Amino acid sequence: MHVAIIMDGNRRWAKSNSKPVWYGHVKGAQKLKEVARWCGESPDVKTLTVYALSTENLTRNATELNKLWDLYKKELLLSLNNKDVRKNQLRINVIGNKSLWRADVRQAAADLMRATSHYTGSALNILIAYGGQYEIVNAARKLAGKAIHSVPLAEAAFNKLLMVNEPVDLVIRTGGEHRLSNFLLYQAAYAELFFTDTLWPDFSKKEFEKIIGWYKKRNRRFGR
Repeated sequence: MHVAIIMDGNRRWAKSNSKPVWYGHVKGAQKLKEVARWCGESPDVKTLTVYALSTENLTRNATELNKLWDLYKKELLLSLNNKDVRKNQLRINVIGNKSLWRADVRQAAADLMRATSHYTGSALNILIAYGGQYEIVNAARKLAGKAIHSVPLAEAAFNKLLMVNEPVDLVIRTGGEHRLSNFLLYQAAYAELFFTDTLWPDFSKKEFEKIIGWYKKRNRRFGR
């Protein structure tokens, strides 16, 4: 199963707990480590993809963005020696428009991906400076130069050119909003969608397991 999560609600959590915005992001990063561990221990989840930063989020104020880049660098470097990453053989991919990343974050991401590339467990995709429309246009631009006349072959080639080339089975969005917000628009074409009012830092293992149970009861017809 490929689970994709829009981790929404860090800033609102910080405000409701009388904390600065950046602290909400710190709590959100801690929650991601918990959820990655749950997925690594689950026999059902093979891939977890999370929306860490959209391209639209890059318009936020410089102070908040600098705190985010600092947090990304810190957490990526810590993951190099994380015992749960090693125990669960977690392959970590950091994905997005890398030209928009801070240079030290680019290096930390490269080091982590190289260090975990040989792991054989589940996969964690972290999307930073990512936009679904950008991803589709970028893949289409690359495909345009290929002389492919069969639709099935074109679709297969297109899938390989995407940043995330595995279909999504379940999208979870925390924080009470009911939209995809430019997240994995192509991959989530037939995904089941679950929206919860729970703010991301408050997301619990009990709720996660409840959602997985809900998904298993769905009758997926893929448009048929």
